[in-house]
Amino acid sequence: MITRRILLIENENAIRELAQLCLETEAGWKVLTTAFSYEAIVKIETEQLDAILIDVDAFVCDQDLSITLQRLQSNPVTHHIPVILLTTVTTGEVSQMVKLGVRAAIAKPFDLMTLAKQVAEVLNWK
Repeated sequence: MITRRILLIENENAIRELAQLCLETEAGWKVLTTAFSYEAIVKIETEQLDAILIDVDAFVCDQDLSITLQRLQSNPVTHHIPVILLTTVTTGEVSQMVKLGVRAAIAKPFDLMTLAKQVAEVLNWK
């Protein structure tokens, strides 16, 4: 069985720790975490990841998120990594992010016990 490697970027400690625990327990994935967008870039470029979950609030502003997504899309090492937003932003804002490679958005607050299932469905992981 393949162990998926996920990067979770979440600025709230409790949510980050609980989400990591649930994803690892429910799905058996290896979950790397960070609270900060600048740390995320380093991990994305140095770790072999299967997906990235991004809490929009972990970025100082929407422009920072857009720049990060553009950077991921333009880098041959990272352009293939699917990105899922964890967000409270509107559908219109998410559609703008889709143009920058975002696969989907999971609305906050989300159910921690079904997060792994939602991610697997979005990414078509069996």
